[in-house]
Amino acid sequence: MTHDPRPFGRLLTAMVTPFTPDGSLDIEGAARLAAYLVDEQRNDALVISGTTGESPTTTDAEKDTLLRAVIEAVGDRARVLAGVGTNNTAHTIELAQAAEKAGAHGLLVVTPYYSKPPQAGVERHFRAVADATGLPIMVYDIPHRAGTAIATETMCRLAGHERIVAVKDAKGDLVASSHVLARTDLAYYSGDDAATLPLLSIGGVGLVGTSTHFTGRLAKDMIEAWDRGDTAAALALHRTALPLFTGIFRTQGVMLVKAGLNALGRPAGVVRSPLVDATDEELNQLRQDAAAAGIVL
Repeated sequence: MTHDPRPFGRLLTAMVTPFTPDGSLDIEGAARLAAYLVDEQRNDALVISGTTGESPTTTDAEKDTLLRAVIEAVGDRARVLAGVGTNNTAHTIELAQAAEKAGAHGLLVVTPYYSKPPQAGVERHFRAVADATGLPIMVYDIPHRAGTAIATETMCRLAGHERIVAVKDAKGDLVASSHVLARTDLAYYSGDDAATLPLLSIGGVGLVGTSTHFTGRLAKDMIEAWDRGDTAAALALHRTALPLFTGIFRTQGVMLVKAGLNALGRPAGVVRSPLVDATDEELNQLRQDAAAAGIVL
């Protein structure tokens, strides 16, 4: 199966979901944030309702409303992927079909979490979702959250499905990823900001980032430098961005992204329980990490 080598561009951000002070959805803010990420942070695509979008605590109706607002805001100049992954195959299919109806350009589907299915169950889950819509799918392999890794053989079999075209790789196992890249034409995007350059070196194509709410331009420059063969420039940019690539995860990434955006006067708002808003100390540390990367928050 031959796929577009970079089906969702080079740089994607897993966008936070802005909320108002009372915790309700800030649709106007979401549209403005999406425009900022595309027009100022140079994103080729956005992921809506991923983990960073607080998908565990938004309703299906909120996900649909949010997706439609972002597509209306930036869908003419960026691809918009809907995070539809749950640990229930039937529910995931429902979300996938709703996202297709709303006009999404692709789907992000995480490994079913908590249940810890065997590889046969993992494979059947992804195939069922891929069979249920006409949208291209990015498989999200993140065992430290899901509890189950996608085995190399499973990933290679999934690559034979015409709509499974990409992987958001947060496995932290470059050897395993290298084996899949050698045997398939899946497009590998780093799911860990700081691991982007190492992944590019074994055949990866880009990043689905969290710190890229702030480091998007640096990350895009780094990927483009690698693509044109300027490895010295790519390494320099990696090292410049590294304090914030990693600093954004000193605590839960959503909390720090929202704190940073709020500090900049960008739409973000509060987080929903069980998350808690970042403390003043955590925001101050984030500002130090950003300053070390040459970014003012």
